[in-house]
Amino acid sequence: MQTNFSDEALRQPHIREADRVLRSCVHCGFCNATCPTYQLLGDERDGPRGRIYLMKELLESRDDDDQVTHETQTHLDRCLSCRNCETTCPSGVEYHKLLDIGRAEVERRVGRSAKERALRYGLRKALVEPRRFQALLALGQTFRPLAPGPLKDKIPPRAVNVGRATPARHPRHMLVLEGCVQPGLAPNTNAAATRVLDRLGIALKAAPAAGCCGAIDYHLNAQEDGRDRMRANIDAWWPHIDAGVEAIVQTASGCGAFVKEYGDMLADDPHYADKAKRISALTKDLVEILREEDLEALTLHGDARLAFHCPCTLQHAQKLGGAVESVLGRLGFSLSPVRDPHLCCGSAGTYSITQPALATQLRNDKLDALEAGQPEQIVTANIGCQTHLAGAGRTPVRHWIEVVDEALTSTAGDDTQTASTPSP
Repeated sequence: MQTNFSDEALRQPHIREADRVLRSCVHCGFCNATCPTYQLLGDERDGPRGRIYLMKELLESRDDDDQVTHETQTHLDRCLSCRNCETTCPSGVEYHKLLDIGRAEVERRVGRSAKERALRYGLRKALVEPRRFQALLALGQTFRPLAPGPLKDKIPPRAVNVGRATPARHPRHMLVLEGCVQPGLAPNTNAAATRVLDRLGIALKAAPAAGCCGAIDYHLNAQEDGRDRMRANIDAWWPHIDAGVEAIVQTASGCGAFVKEYGDMLADDPHYADKAKRISALTKDLVEILREEDLEALTLHGDARLAFHCPCTLQHAQKLGGAVESVLGRLGFSLSPVRDPHLCCGSAGTYSITQPALATQLRNDKLDALEAGQPEQIVTANIGCQTHLAGAGRTPVRHWIEVVDEALTSTAGDDTQTASTPSP
C-alpha cells in the first residue's frame, strides 16, 4: 500500500511504525473472510482492510482535518484485536500494531464522551489492582441477586478456593505471573499449574511485587500507564532472572501474548529495552512448558469429554493453535470437534463490557460451536474467555490445567488407596 507521509511526520516513531505496517498491506481482502466483526456486520469499515484504510486516512491527515470523526473511532472500537486477520494475511501485516497507533491518535483528536471516559477509567482502576478487584468482586457477588440482567451475567459466582500449592524444591524453577483478575475469578488456576509442574520436577513460584501485565491500560489507550506496569514487572522479576529462573510462565494466554511483546513496546526505552527483550524471550505459555515434558510418564483418570476453546491470544498472537489439544490428547482426554475454532468468543479483554451486544452475539455463536459435540466441560486457556463463556450459564467452563490437575489428584488418591489395601 502506498503512503503519503511527509518527511516531518516520519520523524515521529509512531508514524514510522505505521508507515512500515501500511506498506506491507496489499489490500487483498483475505483478512475480511476470517474477521468476526465483518462476518457479523458486513460493513467494509468493520473489517481489517476497511479499518486499515480508515487509519491510513487518519494518520496522513492534519490535526485540523474535519474528516476525522467519531464514526472512525466507532469502527476502530468495534475491532476485537483478536488478530485472526494476521493469521490469515499472506503479507504478514502486523495489524495490531497499527491498531494501537490508530486508536491512540483518533482518541487524541476527537476525544470521548464523559460517559465513555468514566467507563474506561473505571475499568482501568477496578481491574488492574488485584486487591481492589477482589474487594469489588466480593461486593458484587454479595449483591448479585439485585443486579440487573446484563450486569448479573458479568458477576461470576464465588470460586471455591482449594488453597495455594507449595511445591517441593527442585533444581528447575520458574516464575508465574499471578495477574490482576485471575486470582479473584479463578484462584485455583495457578495452584493447579503449580501442582502439575511439581509432579514433573519443576518448582513454580510467583514474584509478589509483579502485578497486572499492563494490557488493560495499554489497550484502553492509557499506553504510558501500561508501560509503567511493564517496567514494574521487569523490576520485580529481574532478581529472579539473575538467580537463574528458567522461564516466566503465563497461565492466562492474554497476559502471555502481551508480555511476549514487552521487548517491542519498550524498544525505545534506554533503561529497559535490553531487559524487556530478555523478559519476552523467557516468557512461555504454560502449554509450551508441558508439551516438552514426559507426559506419558503421568497416569491420570481423564475420562471427561471436553471441548477446547482456543483463545485468540493463544492461536493468533502466540501462534500456539493446536498445542493444548495435543497435550490433552497425550494425557488421554477425549476432545470433541469444534466448528470454526479460529473465531473469537467476544471476550477480548474489556470488549465484552465496552461492546456488550457484539460480544454477546459472538459468545452465543461460539458456545453453539463448542457444545455441538455435547462435551461435559469446556476448557480454555485465558481467564477472560473463561469468565465470558461461563457467564452464559450453559456448559461449565474451566481452565484446562485445572482439569489435568483434578485427574492427576484423583489418580494419586486411587494409588494411595490401592497401596493401603491389604492383600487377601
